Amino acid sequence: MDIQDFEIAKSKVIGIERARHGIGTQSEKTVHAVLKHFYAPDEDMHEIPIDAYIADIYTGREIIEIQTTQMNRMRGKLNCFLAQYPVTIVHPIAYQKWVSWIDKDTGECSKLRKSPKTGTVYHAFGELYRIKAFLNHENIRFCFPFIDIEEYRLLDGWSHDKKRGSHRYDRIPVTLRDEVRIECKEDYLQFIPYELAEPFTSKELAKCIKVDKRSAGLILNILHHVGAVERTGKKGNAFTYNVKS
Repeated sequence: MDIQDFEIAKSKVIGIERARHGIGTQSEKTVHAVLKHFYAPDEDMHEIPIDAYIADIYTGREIIEIQTTQMNRMRGKLNCFLAQYPVTIVHPIAYQKWVSWIDKDTGECSKLRKSPKTGTVYHAFGELYRIKAFLNHENIRFCFPFIDIEEYRLLDGWSHDKKRGSHRYDRIPVTLRDEVRIECKEDYLQFIPYELAEPFTSKELAKCIKVDKRSAGLILNILHHVGAVERTGKKGNAFTYNVKS
């Protein structure tokens, strides 16, 4: 991870005029475009046809796909690409986020306001679940860059303030904070806190990593599927788990 390279990628995509106005004007959404330039500065590697699909990045040895949402849309690509090449899926996580609202009629933007939520890698597990069938493939890899983001949303929702059910217009990356990578199955062990006593339940995991119980259950579903944890029994109606040796 190189912060300077990230700033160079930003300058290629956002440019002086876009940075001044803060809203994307290209058809390709800004976070996606910046990450594509960050992970492959050589534009000759961008948008390469592979059979019936277009790879975001093809280095000649591997494919890198930038997927900001809904990994289930990648199933066709993954069926094709994984049979031929190592594939790294880059899924950005908003670490800190500032939100501005756009009036559809006037184009006026509200002042940016900081969201109280902070992104964690556990937010990615909902997307991993969408492609659960591919997680054990030997050619699949993941990269989760943590990025501070400015998010611009349209005031077109169904509530009285037009915010509920609104659509996201664009996200502008501000700062690259960190990266978390999954290169092999053993890397899933990093998501199990050392202080979590074994055996543990989804409720105990939820308390330890500060997520709701449903999210903890989904996380354990994935960790069990890839062999990072094993079920050891039950505590009441809840399964208990140990880290798998």
